[in-house]
Amino acid sequence: MRIGVDTGGTFTDCVVFADGQVKILKLLSTPEDASTAIVHGVLKLAAAAPASRRGPASKTQSSILDVIHGTTVGTNSLLERRGARVALITTAGFEDLLEIGRQARPSLYDLNVQREPPMVPAKLRFGVRERIAADGKVVTQPSESEIRVLKRRVRQARVDSLALCFLFSFANPRHEQMVAARLKSLGLPISISHQILPEFREFERLSTVVINAFLAPRMGSYLHNLESRLATGVRTFAVAAPGSKSSNSLPTFQRARIYVMQSSGGISTAARAAQEPVRTILSGPAGGVVASSWLMGQLGITRAISFDMGGTSTDVCLLDGGPRTTNETSIAGLPVAVPVLDVHSVGAGGGSLARIDSGGALRVGPESAGANPGPACYGRGGARPTVTDANLILGRLDPEHFLGGEFQLDEPAAQSSIEKFLAGPARSAGFTSTRALAAGIVAVSNATMEKALRVISVERGYDPRDFALICDGGAGGLHAADLASALDLPSVIVPQNPGAFSAFGILLSDVVRDATQSVLLPVPAVSASPKSHIKELIANLERRFTELDRVARTELEREGFIVGHARRERRLDLRYLGQSFELSVPFTRNFREDFHREHEKSYGYAHPGRNLEIVNLRLRVVISTPKPRLRARKVAPSRDAGIALVKTKPVWFGSKVCRAKIYARERLAAGARLRGPAVIVEYSSTTVVPPDYTCGVDQHLNLVLKRQVS
Repeated sequence: MRIGVDTGGTFTDCVVFADGQVKILKLLSTPEDASTAIVHGVLKLAAAAPASRRGPASKTQSSILDVIHGTTVGTNSLLERRGARVALITTAGFEDLLEIGRQARPSLYDLNVQREPPMVPAKLRFGVRERIAADGKVVTQPSESEIRVLKRRVRQARVDSLALCFLFSFANPRHEQMVAARLKSLGLPISISHQILPEFREFERLSTVVINAFLAPRMGSYLHNLESRLATGVRTFAVAAPGSKSSNSLPTFQRARIYVMQSSGGISTAARAAQEPVRTILSGPAGGVVASSWLMGQLGITRAISFDMGGTSTDVCLLDGGPRTTNETSIAGLPVAVPVLDVHSVGAGGGSLARIDSGGALRVGPESAGANPGPACYGRGGARPTVTDANLILGRLDPEHFLGGEFQLDEPAAQSSIEKFLAGPARSAGFTSTRALAAGIVAVSNATMEKALRVISVERGYDPRDFALICDGGAGGLHAADLASALDLPSVIVPQNPGAFSAFGILLSDVVRDATQSVLLPVPAVSASPKSHIKELIANLERRFTELDRVARTELEREGFIVGHARRERRLDLRYLGQSFELSVPFTRNFREDFHREHEKSYGYAHPGRNLEIVNLRLRVVISTPKPRLRARKVAPSRDAGIALVKTKPVWFGSKVCRAKIYARERLAAGARLRGPAVIVEYSSTTVVPPDYTCGVDQHLNLVLKRQVS
């Protein structure tokens, strides 16, 4: 059995595909120990859905519970600067590179800008007299006596983790290997740059390896604790199956395995994630992108924007044929050069707190109420108003149909939080009533998310009118139509179980291993290079890719995966000779022509007569995992939605109140159509259909919202 788990700031979502159906479970997250909610949810869902026991392409399949986990441990550790005490060991003379960086001001026109302090203070940065030349030749070898002194100084520093990064180690890792071997006896986790990121650009490589070292102890401890608690739970299976008086009827498992979602959209073993936690910093958002890409394939859509609004943040990603990865991202102002899906995140979620800034303007987020205490309407002690409280006051959320009626929202508590905010901090902001303030909170939150959507579309040269909006997350359906109207998007697609769609994407994800190598090989222009030269170059690249593939496959086999049917994706990072940036193209015999076309598409010009330079080789090895297929239902165009009507109630849209119909989504059959104003409730989410929208149910039971043309 395979269960996908997405741990968010507010909810922990669990998903299993069993007996031809997707079954989900949402629980409040347990921030004090995330494994508590995870283990409880996994065992409860396993008890309720005994089904297929197939694992993700592993050698041993029977009676195994596989948990595929998207985690925010890495992200939160970076944002909160709660990680290990790290010692940085680098080439002598480069100890301050981490602090100097690229000398780029974070805010160009801010004369009083304050930089974040470096993750490793000066007293914990140690230089070693060694030098590898740019071509990989040894210039200066570190002495044994200096390494002994280094070892003593590191021991005295009482650090938790080591980051090892020497100049040009990507060309020759000999010195890093030598020093790492000598320091192994300290018993500390060591992050080594030629293993984490064997690429040129020393600052990005250094930053990435330091982040990895900063996260490694905490991620390792977290995953070890999760594995231990899950193993204990599997042995005892303490959660009783629905309707049973004992656990005798529950499925039994020989053992449990944990896989972790990577930022690149693939999964890896828990051991690999503990060793390279820097690859998991965007673990959660990646799940929603993978699920949206899968849904596009099922529906035959080629262009869409993934919009995932949860309790703490909103994650958006433009999908033009499929998800894109990037090696140029940053978290909390720190560059991270490992492959990540090109996701843009903002601090706007259902739990985002309202506040008044120093200028007297209303702001929402990025601070969140989280799961504890959560929004005021959760009745767990929250006092400050959130986006969820505002939606409840406006009638967009129904207190009796939250989480399928299992969780009753406290409307008086939400009203009280907004009244106190109106009488206190918001007194001078110009709001005259609680409903006006609630509408303002929703509008400010929408503006933040609209800006995020513009960043990935308009600001990159894409017309949003060419894209559908695939909406998911527990709060996404409340805001999707408003955002589609603001950007003139043609349609909004709300999949089944949208509140657990990221967890579903995590369950869908393939096993992925990324490998890179910096080569810096010149490529003459077509007119200046004989065919024999190009053949020789391609043969050289083939040999290098073969070696990368051999290493990646060996590592996967060592971790227990069957690699016989794995597919390979090979790409080249190219640039015109003398440029300082690259573009990635597939490795084919026509890679030069492909690069010129891509350069013209991206920057508006190309120079076919100029020499090129191959900067990096990139290999991705992918092992497919089982995928469910959507069962198409028969669509009856005249099917009435009235059978799903629950009640009518007043709902505010802007400054107007409307009598809106409330529908139960599980009773909406394929072909059903309804007109706004309406609210569609379900277990994992709520979808708002504004007065100028219609909503139809397609053959796969997705909700499709479209704006009416007047």
